[in-house]
Amino acid sequence: MDIASASIGYSQVLLSQNVSLAVTKLALNSVQQSGAQLIETLQASDPNLGNIIDLKA
Repeated sequence: MDIASASIGYSQVLLSQNVSLAVTKLALNSVQQSGAQLIETLQASDPNLGNIIDLKA
């Protein structure tokens, strides 16, 4: 194997890893934003919801 083909192979592997990392970061950011929106939605609901339990049923 010559140096040129080894260099090209290394560059392709490095590019593949960088692309994979970038896609993973995008997915993580998307999940974090969805989680934050879910928390905001839950906090905006009735603040007394789930705090009182009727035990006389």
